[in-house]
Amino acid sequence: MKLEGRRALVTGGSQGFGLAVAQAFVNEGASVMLCARGAEALARAREDLARLAHRSRVSAMPADVSVADDVARLVETTVAELGGLDVLVCNAGVYGPMGPLHEVDWGAWSKAVEVNLMGVALPCRSALPHFLSRRSGKIVILSGGGATKPLPRLSAYAASKAAVVRLAETLAEEVRDAGIDVNAVAPGALNTRMLDEVLEAGPDRVGAEFYEQATKQKAQGGTALEVGAALCVFLASRASDGITGKLLSAVWDPWETLPARRDEIQSSDIYTLRRIVPGDRGKTWG
Repeated sequence: MKLEGRRALVTGGSQGFGLAVAQAFVNEGASVMLCARGAEALARAREDLARLAHRSRVSAMPADVSVADDVARLVETTVAELGGLDVLVCNAGVYGPMGPLHEVDWGAWSKAVEVNLMGVALPCRSALPHFLSRRSGKIVILSGGGATKPLPRLSAYAASKAAVVRLAETLAEEVRDAGIDVNAVAPGALNTRMLDEVLEAGPDRVGAEFYEQATKQKAQGGTALEVGAALCVFLASRASDGITGKLLSAVWDPWETLPARRDEIQSSDIYTLRRIVPGDRGKTWG
């Protein structure tokens, strides 16, 4: 029971990866508040998780994480119902409009950035006073592949996901001396509703190469949700204390062994977003 007694808020927790994280948390003994915009799916998710919970509690509250008042009420309700807050998982996110930047609907593009970026910043902003008062806390931010490589025709998603990783790195420095760890997670290629959205959009909107990758991923099954959820459990647990400001891949990084390398990792720029210069690639110019 790696999370016994811990109280967690999981945004975007009614389905897909967010629900998998919430389930993993409940299985490890945590009490969980689920948040999503759809009340019906949220109620079903809460009922399913409540059946798994033994001594922990499962609550749910509809909210739009890009709306400041919604988020403030969500955090206050979480603290009241769970008796406090130890872990924040910022999972809610959308792809946004698909297509070339100059052709997509600008309102939809802006809203996607609001959900993906403000939907992380606002929960962090509301949760931090609770963490700071106790000088402890864990913040886990879902990033994904959009943060580390260009994603043509998905510019709102790519730009906002890169932004949340730098937000995690920056916030980690702000609260480093307060016992609060902030990290970003890349959970792998997941077969969730977002993959279905890519397939429904088709190659003309998302590009032939990206569509082909999505088709292959759908057929092969993608990364199991439990893989990324296990990383989130690690980052929410005491085992990861002191590991902060990092972007970790659930699939490619040896995250289970990181506590033994904590000092080495924290004194370097390993697992961070950084600019590559010619010397990094064996070039002598520049």
